[in-house]
Amino acid sequence: MTREGDLAYAWARICARLGERPDEVAWRSIELIRDLPAMLDAARGPAFRRWLVGVTPDAGPHAIEAVLLARWRGLVREVAQWMPGEWQPAVEWAGALAELPALQHLAREGDVLPWMQEDPLYRELVGPDPVSALDRLRPLAAAWSDPDGMLSAWRAEWGRRIPRGAFVDSVLLAALEHALARHRVAVGPASFADGMGLLRGLADSGLHLFRRAALEPAAAFIFLALSALDLERLRGELLRRAIFPSLSLAA
Repeated sequence: MTREGDLAYAWARICARLGERPDEVAWRSIELIRDLPAMLDAARGPAFRRWLVGVTPDAGPHAIEAVLLARWRGLVREVAQWMPGEWQPAVEWAGALAELPALQHLAREGDVLPWMQEDPLYRELVGPDPVSALDRLRPLAAAWSDPDGMLSAWRAEWGRRIPRGAFVDSVLLAALEHALARHRVAVGPASFADGMGLLRGLADSGLHLFRRAALEPAAAFIFLALSALDLERLRGELLRRAIFPSLSLAA
């Protein structure tokens, strides 16, 4: 018997899922494998299994992007369902943050990528009337003509979805936002090696915040941030092999 919508239940589920995160030994075990099929074979354990369902040994970069985005959306829905009803809209909207780079790309009239034409959201956005197709992400529709303003529009809507009068440790959420914003500034000019170090540093900061968030709604958002970092790191490993199969990997 489950207890969806209870913070204690959500905390237990999130902690269990956090325990499956890959440690540095798991990352190292796949980083040194040059071949994509061999890497997928090595990544069959629980640390990577949930993300890689649907990624085939012959997958190209666009197929990989489509699978990882679907896995991310599924995780967000799952975490939202664990939370009390009043918190579910805010958790669901937190997941939309990962959509912003692609949305900004399209709003700037960037090329329509093959995976977008198959995606249930983006195939509507690449049509003749993208603004009217933003039903699921309607708070961002006004920012379609101002792509640089999408992050602010997302943030404003997230604030509106935080339940009024609900107990929430605003210090934890503020610390998470600050860490993410600082990382966003630092990672832009970073080299690949420096960027990996920044990702690990941000993950360490997230784990520190998570330990302070026991039985707090903030734990759901911190967990999603940590999951997004893992997914981005795994995405890099997959795409390097799919796009540059003969590229030498760092020892």
